[in-house]
Amino acid sequence: MGPFFSFFFPNFAKRTIPNLEIHVTHACNLRCESCSHYSNQGHQGILSLEEADAWMGLWSQRLAPKALNLLGGEPTLHPQLPAFLHLARRHWPQTKLRLLTNGFFLHRHPDLPAALKDCNIHLRLSVHHPGPEYQRLVEPIFRLLSDWVERYGIRVESTEAYKDWTRRYQGFGAAMVPFEDGQPRRSWKNCRGRFCPQLYLGHIWKCPPLAYLGLQHQKYGLGSKWSPYLAYQPLHAGCSDEALHTFFDRQDEPCCGMCPAVPQRFDLSLPLLPAARPEAA
Repeated sequence: MGPFFSFFFPNFAKRTIPNLEIHVTHACNLRCESCSHYSNQGHQGILSLEEADAWMGLWSQRLAPKALNLLGGEPTLHPQLPAFLHLARRHWPQTKLRLLTNGFFLHRHPDLPAALKDCNIHLRLSVHHPGPEYQRLVEPIFRLLSDWVERYGIRVESTEAYKDWTRRYQGFGAAMVPFEDGQPRRSWKNCRGRFCPQLYLGHIWKCPPLAYLGLQHQKYGLGSKWSPYLAYQPLHAGCSDEALHTFFDRQDEPCCGMCPAVPQRFDLSLPLLPAARPEAA
């Protein structure tokens, strides 16, 4: 932390938290229905290294996450991804860092395996459909990762994300509406994102659906049912220690009511965009 932050925030305590996440990019090459990050809704934009450095600098002396997930969107769409990894490691030298990717653009980053090794970052490949077309396209991704593991000794795992997929909201775009079950405690207890605070715009947000809801509103103009959730106030870097601990100690709150009280599982349709197919071949 530089002298500016030391001057203004001299005595703040560091809070250990299980997990923290940051969008490397909002864009995604897949369209997984009801994505909790709204990455299926056509958002664009990357987080520049300068912005990321500033945001991380606001919190790296206040938060000690046991794990930091670098994701999106699809993080491999970022043209400076290896540099992003080094930046994250510099801010959190003791934290377990993970890069979450669908893998389709790993081949664009020949310097990525060296960065993963140098920064001691774990790569997690998310597989988003069980169908034969998708499986055929991920075969070369697995081969590439196998080569990286053999040559660089990096840590790689894969997860079949589609097996645990649930509906997070109803509809799409401007027609999207929240759930109105009226049981925020139950919604929180059943939420897979309840321990996934987001670092976004320099603030800490409770979960992905709240953090990126403003992007949805800017793009589509959401209806009035979203007003209570768009009014959500994230945690600001200049907050007191008391406010910081209260934020992370808090479990359910009224905003949790935007999500379903009972998980709604469904079969995820093939999420490939036409442009994704030749890229992965």
